[in-house]
Amino acid sequence: MGFSAIDYVVLFLYLVGITIFGTRFRKSQRTVKDYFIGAKNTNWVVISLSIVATETSTLTLVGVPALAYQITVRPEQGGSLTYLQVVFGYIIARIIISLLFIPAYFQGELLTAYELLKNRFGVQTKNFAASLFLVMRALAEGVRVFAASLVLSAVLSASLPHLPHLWLWSIIIVGMLTLVYTFEGGIAAVIWTDLIQLVIYIGGSLLAAYELLHLIPGGWNTIAADAQAVNKLQVLSFSWDFSVPFTFWAGVLGGTFLTMASHGTDQLLVQRLLTCKDQRDSQKALIFSGFVVLFQFSLFLMIGIMLYSYYQAYPMTTPLANNDQVFPTFIVERLPHGVSGLVIAAIFAAAMSNLSGSLNSLSSTTVLDFYKPLINPNGSDESLLKLSRWFTAIWGVILIFIAIVARGWGSVFTVGLTIASLVYGPMLGAFLLGVLTKRAHQGGVIVGMALSLTFMLWVKFQTPIAWTWYVLIGTVVCFVSGLAVSLVFEKKSVASENAAD
Repeated sequence: MGFSAIDYVVLFLYLVGITIFGTRFRKSQRTVKDYFIGAKNTNWVVISLSIVATETSTLTLVGVPALAYQITVRPEQGGSLTYLQVVFGYIIARIIISLLFIPAYFQGELLTAYELLKNRFGVQTKNFAASLFLVMRALAEGVRVFAASLVLSAVLSASLPHLPHLWLWSIIIVGMLTLVYTFEGGIAAVIWTDLIQLVIYIGGSLLAAYELLHLIPGGWNTIAADAQAVNKLQVLSFSWDFSVPFTFWAGVLGGTFLTMASHGTDQLLVQRLLTCKDQRDSQKALIFSGFVVLFQFSLFLMIGIMLYSYYQAYPMTTPLANNDQVFPTFIVERLPHGVSGLVIAAIFAAAMSNLSGSLNSLSSTTVLDFYKPLINPNGSDESLLKLSRWFTAIWGVILIFIAIVARGWGSVFTVGLTIASLVYGPMLGAFLLGVLTKRAHQGGVIVGMALSLTFMLWVKFQTPIAWTWYVLIGTVVCFVSGLAVSLVFEKKSVASENAAD
C-alpha cells in the first residue's frame, strides 16, 4: 500500500507532540538532583511502566519479531517462542534485585548506582565501574539508534526512493528530536514520555497483530498450522549445547544474570528505581514490570510468527537485506493508510523512550561520578544543572556518531545484547562482592573486574559460547577472582603484621 500523506501526518504529529510534551518539564528542574532523580513523588505504577519502556528499544520491537520470523535448523537458535525462557529469567532476577540490591540503594541518598561501590570499596572501584557503564551504554545505545533508523529508512524509501543516504538522515532525525526533550526536561520528562510511548507502541503492536490475523487466509488456524510445520510454537528446550542461545538453562540462568546486571547495576535502570519515594515502592515497580515484559515479549514473538505465515501466503517480490527489515517493511507496504503511520510511530516511541533514558543516565554518571568529585566538588547546583544539560547534548552527538558506525555490525538485536553482556558480568560481580561479602577489598575487586572483562573478550572472539551465557560467566570470574585476590592480600597483610610484632 505504501506510506501515504495521512501516515506522514500521523507520524509528524507524534514526533512533534512528544517533543513538545517533554520540554514542558523544564520548569520543574531546579537542582541537579531534580534533573536526575526527580522529586520522588511519582506513582510506582508509572515508574514500573517507565522501566518497561526504557528496556524496550527498537531492538526489541524490530529484532524480536525478526527472531521469531526466521527459519532455523533448531528452535533454540531462534525462529520460535524459545526466547521466552530468557524472559522467565528476567522475572526471577527482579525478585533477587528487590531483596538484594534495592535495600542497599535506599540506605543512603544515592544519586547513581556506582556510589554504592564507592561507599563499600572506595573511589577507584566506583570510577572503574562507572567507566565501564559509559563505554557499554554508549556502544549499545548507538546500535539501538541505528535500529530505529532502519524503520525510518523503510518509511522514507517508500516515498523518496532516490534520496541518498536515507539511513543517515534517519539516525539524525531520531537522535536530535529525542535529545531536545531530554536536554530540557530531565528524568521527569523521560518517565512521563516513557509512559505515553509505552501505550503507543503496545497499542500499535496489538493493532498490527489484529491486522495480520485478518489478512492471513484462514486466520489463526492457518497461523498455527504454518507454525507447527516448522516447530515455531516450541517454548522449552532442555539442550545442553552452550553454543545455542535459547535453551532452558541459558535462558533461565542467563536471563537471570543478565537482568540482575541490567536492572541492578546499570545506571539506566537503577536511576528509575531511585526515583521511587521509598524502598517498597521501588520493589513493587520492579517486580510488576517483569510481568508486563513477559506479556510484551509474547506479543512481539507472536507477531514474528504471524509475519512468517503471512509471507507464506503472500511471498515477497523483493527479498529483504536482512530479517530485521521484515516488520517495518510489512507495516509500510501492507497495512492500511493511517494504521501504518500509527504503528511506525509506535516503533519510534520505543526508540525514543530508550534513547532518552540512556542520555539522562550517561549524563548523570558523567556529572555525578566524575565531574563533580574529581573536577569541581564545590560546584553549585545551578552550575551543575547547566552542565548536566550540556553533557546530555554531548552524549547525544556521540550516540548519533556510534549509530552511524554501527551500520556494519550485523543483526541489531544480537549485537546490542552482546555488547551489554560482555560488560555486565564484571559489573555484577563487583556489586555482588559488595553486598554479599565483608572480606573483599578495593584492590581485589578491581583485579576481578579487569580479569573478568579480559576473559569475556576472549570468550566472545575465541569460543562458540552463546551470548546468553556471557553475564553468568563474567560474574563468576569477577566474583571468584576478586574474592581470592582480596583473601590472599589479607593473609599477606596479617603475616606482615605478625612479623613486625
